[in-house]
Amino acid sequence: MQRPALLLISQVYVPDPAAVGQHLHDAAAELAGRGYRVRVVTSSRGYDAPEQRFPSRERIDGVDVVRSPLSSFGKRSIFVRLIGQLSFLAQAVLRGLFTPRLGAILVSTSPPMCAAAALVIAAIRRVPIVYWVMDINPDQAVAMGVVKPNSPLVRLFNVLNRAILSRAHCVVTLDRFMAERLAGKCDVSDRLEVFPPWPHEDQLDVIPPQENRFRKEHGLDGKFVVMYSGNHSPANPISTVIAAAERLQDRRDVVFVFVGGGRCKREVSDAIARGANNIVSLPYQPMSTLSHSLSAADLHVVSLGNSSVGIVHPCKIYGAMAVARPILAVGPKPSHVSDVLQQADIGRQVDHDDVPGAVEAITELAQMAPAQRAAMGTRAWEIIRRELSKRVLCTRLGDLVEAALRGRPKLRIFAAEPPRTDDRDMRRAA
Repeated sequence: MQRPALLLISQVYVPDPAAVGQHLHDAAAELAGRGYRVRVVTSSRGYDAPEQRFPSRERIDGVDVVRSPLSSFGKRSIFVRLIGQLSFLAQAVLRGLFTPRLGAILVSTSPPMCAAAALVIAAIRRVPIVYWVMDINPDQAVAMGVVKPNSPLVRLFNVLNRAILSRAHCVVTLDRFMAERLAGKCDVSDRLEVFPPWPHEDQLDVIPPQENRFRKEHGLDGKFVVMYSGNHSPANPISTVIAAAERLQDRRDVVFVFVGGGRCKREVSDAIARGANNIVSLPYQPMSTLSHSLSAADLHVVSLGNSSVGIVHPCKIYGAMAVARPILAVGPKPSHVSDVLQQADIGRQVDHDDVPGAVEAITELAQMAPAQRAAMGTRAWEIIRRELSKRVLCTRLGDLVEAALRGRPKLRIFAAEPPRTDDRDMRRAA
């Protein structure tokens, strides 16, 4: 008998570089590898770059990818994003209703209204939903000051949240703070799983500085490199790090590298315009060169806004840990980042606006013996290998989705035994 199909709804999917699309691809490939038919409904255009077009249909790693036209017009304004999302959702509903032998739906929070499409399809086709909560809206929009707490849009989103949380066969979220916030919307304690997204360690390697072509290409050899890599978002403020960089301009051995894009990238450009000659600004790097770009850092910055705890998850920390680099956490305590740092001595934490504290932490780590700093990175890498690897976490998500596809009652599923670290892996990490 032919196995049931899994429908995955997401406005972003590979080869779009957005992180949510990369993780959804891993989940889809995991289920396809187990013998299930997997169909992904996504956009035909890049989410951040709508001028980028993708094939209308293709098969990637055993997954049938169907891309809908007129479903992304960029992020110029909320109105433009909303029009693109509504067009995408209408097409996703139609494709979902006509998916043969549909057995379950996996939906995340990109865009936030994807849950509405999943609810319509699930109600008509009578199939379970696995809801992967990677960020929480309208809470994020309210925290960023985009909408007012009592606006009609906020009330509409909260109705949608309660509906999807009540209907979902299983809810997966990323940290304990997000779980607490979800509990305030709907009691899902009997259907809730909490574990973070995995790093793409199959595309990452620990590259020594002397072998790193990224350092050579950008004139970073002989420097202590402080790096922020990823989306420069208001949810992840970087002003404290920029101010620390400006105060450290006399240190010719310390350089700050900001890789990526986003609304707050202009703060980096403004600092350079003010004369900060120890700051380097670079665009997003291709996935094929990610090992070299992330490994070029001696210290990775992970920032989380004071109002973002429990709303967004600081995924940047895992890439830094996977390339065995220490962390400078900028943000409140407690938070998920401070939880990770407390697990092992793998970095330092400072509050937002504590510029002297940031300068002190960076100076301390820059002057630290290389072997001591490398030991911090190795401990971070070991946490990934033992507890947070793709093998462990993607398998865990796959088990949850497979239980929904088979129509099984929701059971608590715990992580597998941590993989054993062999001597060869330890030498690579060191």
